[in-house]
Amino acid sequence: MKKIEFMYGKGTLGYEFEDSELAAVLRSSIEEYHPEMTGRELVRHALENPIGSERLCELAKGKQKIVVIASDHTRPVPSKIIMPELLAEIRSKNPAADITILIATGCHRGTTKEELIAKFGTDIVENEKIVIHDCDDKPSIKNIGVLPSGGQCEINDLAVSADLLVAEGFIEPHFFAGYSGGRKSVLPGIASRETVMANHCSEFIASDCARTGILEGNPIHKDMVWAARTAGLKFIVNVVLNSEKEPIYAVAGDLEEAHKKGTDFLSGLCGAAAVRSDVAISTNGGYPLDQNIYQAVKGMTAAEATVKEGGVIIMLAASDDGTGGDYFYHQLADAADVKDAMKEILSRKRSETVPDQWEAQVLLRVLIKATVIYVSNLPDETIRNMHMIPAHSIEEALSEARKIVGKEKISITAIPDGISVVVKD
Repeated sequence: MKKIEFMYGKGTLGYEFEDSELAAVLRSSIEEYHPEMTGRELVRHALENPIGSERLCELAKGKQKIVVIASDHTRPVPSKIIMPELLAEIRSKNPAADITILIATGCHRGTTKEELIAKFGTDIVENEKIVIHDCDDKPSIKNIGVLPSGGQCEINDLAVSADLLVAEGFIEPHFFAGYSGGRKSVLPGIASRETVMANHCSEFIASDCARTGILEGNPIHKDMVWAARTAGLKFIVNVVLNSEKEPIYAVAGDLEEAHKKGTDFLSGLCGAAAVRSDVAISTNGGYPLDQNIYQAVKGMTAAEATVKEGGVIIMLAASDDGTGGDYFYHQLADAADVKDAMKEILSRKRSETVPDQWEAQVLLRVLIKATVIYVSNLPDETIRNMHMIPAHSIEEALSEARKIVGKEKISITAIPDGISVVVKD
C-alpha cells in the first residue's frame, strides 16, 4: 500500500493505493530543490542582478508615473514577499515616484479588498495606490496596434501611459501558453476582452505548439510577447514556487531574457514521462488555483497527457468559487454532445471567438478523450451539466471509475500537483 496526499483547496486529500494498481506517481523534482536563500533573499538577489537589463532602481530614475502590474486573487504569487522589495528598489533612487499597482485580472472577476489584503498585507493595501483592471471598461483601455495574429491589441491605458511599466509574477507550466509569467502580465493580464479572445482563438488553442512547456512556435506566446513589448513592459520580477507556494528561484530583468532563464530552470525540474493508465488522478495545485472549474481545466491536461484513450480522469479541485463564469459554464451546459460542441468552436474564425471559448475548447478536448469524474464542493447538478460525473471523495470516484473502465483491477497514474508537471510522451 502507498498513501499519496493530493493538493485540494487549502488542505489535501489522502488515499492509500494498492501497489498492484498504482502504475506511476508523476511529480516534478521541485520539492527536491532547496535554495540556500529565503524567498525574500532570492527576490532581492534577482533585483540586484537583473538579466538583460539595468537595475530597476536605475530605470526608475526621473520617472514620474510608474505602474507595477500584479497578479490577481487566482494566482499564488507571493506578493507579500515580492512587492515590498520591488517598491523599495524603485524608491531607493526615486522616492517621489507616483506608483500605481495595477491588478491583472485578465477576464476574471475583480479582486476584493479582502483578497488584496490576503495577497499584499494591510500595509500595502492601505498605503499604496491600487487599481483593478476591468477588461470590459472601454474608457480605461487603449488600442496600441495589431497583434501578429491579426487581432486588435487593446491594453489598460494606465500601463500604456506609464513612464515605466514593471510586472511581478510567477512561472509555472501553462497548458496552452507554455509557461506562465513574463509577458502574460500584459496579455491577457491587462488586456481588453476582445484582445484576449483574438489571442485565445480556436485555431491557436488547437495548435500542437500551444501545449504545456512549449514556447517555440507557440502562436499564443508570440502574440503575448508582442503585446508586452509594444505596451512598454521594461522589467519583470518572477519567481518559481514549490508546493508550499514558497519561492525557490527568482529572476528579474528583461521580459524575455529573464523569463527564459526562469523557464529553463523550471523545465529542468518539472518534466515527467507519461505512463499510460486506465485512470489518471490529478489536481490543480490546491488553493488558490483550484477555486473554480475554469482554472481546474489546467490540471486536467496533465492527466489527459497520460490517461489511455477512453479512460477516466479523476480531477480533485475544491472549486469553492464556482464554475469560473457563465460564459464558460454555458458552452458546456448548453451542449447536448461534446463532439458537436467542439466542431462548433473549431468552425469559428479568429475574429469570432466568444468569451471563455478557449477554456471550453480544452475541456471538450479532454472530455472527448476520457470520462472526467470531478471531486469538488460544488452541487452535483452543476458537474453533470458540464458533462462530468460528480463525486465527493477519491474512494467514491475510484469506485465509479472501475465501473466505467469495466474491470475490478485498474492501472492508476497519480499526479498530486497537476500544474507543477509537464507530462511528456
